[in-house]
Amino acid sequence: MKIIIDAFGGDNAPAAVLEGCALARSALAPQYKLELILTGEEETIRKTAQEKGIDLSGITVVHAPTVIPVCEEPTQILKKYKDCSMAKGLQMLAAGEGDAFITAGSTGAMVVGATLIAKRIKGVKRAAIATPVPNAKGRYLLLDSGANEECRPEMLRQFGVMGAVYAQQVMGIADPRVGLVNIGTEESKGTGLQVEANKLLGEASLRYVGNVEARELPLGGCDVAVADGFTGNVVLKLTEGMGKMFSQELKGMFLSSLATKLGAVLLSKQIKAFKKRMDASEVGGALLLGIRCPVIKAHGNSDGRAFMNAIRQAALCCQNDVVGQISQRLAAIAGSGEE
Repeated sequence: MKIIIDAFGGDNAPAAVLEGCALARSALAPQYKLELILTGEEETIRKTAQEKGIDLSGITVVHAPTVIPVCEEPTQILKKYKDCSMAKGLQMLAAGEGDAFITAGSTGAMVVGATLIAKRIKGVKRAAIATPVPNAKGRYLLLDSGANEECRPEMLRQFGVMGAVYAQQVMGIADPRVGLVNIGTEESKGTGLQVEANKLLGEASLRYVGNVEARELPLGGCDVAVADGFTGNVVLKLTEGMGKMFSQELKGMFLSSLATKLGAVLLSKQIKAFKKRMDASEVGGALLLGIRCPVIKAHGNSDGRAFMNAIRQAALCCQNDVVGQISQRLAAIAGSGEE
């Protein structure tokens, strides 16, 4: 399978992207028969690879002279920056020159570009950013986590269907529990959006567990948490902030005295395992669900390991035909008259 990667997306590009490709080529290529394609300023890519001692043989480099800034208006990917590394990768994806696309660049530009260049799956009203988030039982999938600030009830139902497919095919959850993020568990809770979406999700062919309060998400209240992009992004950012606070507090406790330092040594194995579970780089990125080919948004500060895991995630999406499964599930809903 061919994975296209924006070599100039993210804070540490192109070095981290190249390091991720090198790791993927040694760890993943035999399993997934990967072909890696980099888009970006070719001379800089080759110079950086030489400086880092990374062999580019077997990796295709496609020249794209510009980079769309994170602060730029997202729609400029179609105008002023139509020759940027992200746009070039999406154009190649749309033309069938690759099976999946990865970028750590501007989220807004990625959503606009993927929607208008690579296009949505037939019947999908809006694409949603699906982010795996750590919880007490491993990880749950949160969507939408920022692509659509305002949503309609039928969009949230589609998010639930798409999220359930991803949870099954990529996260390995056989029968994922889908919940709607709300301010209470009663059916009457929330705005008109949540009340109607709760009804629609309950009628869909899902293992729907109803409304889920935000406090239940880190405790394993559901496997797929459905929300509008505004609510989802608030949940995601709050979770990230609380994680950093807990990490700092624990570090302070373990370093406060000789006794606690000894305790930290005794618990080092468990601490490492916990840090690994909380580490976003272990997942690699968030999938933009609803696009005709897998499009993955890696974190802006991704390192080489994070890019390698983003490549793994893209390969799993292709191997397990996530897009095809979503298409079939949505078509079944439309055919049953649920739409």
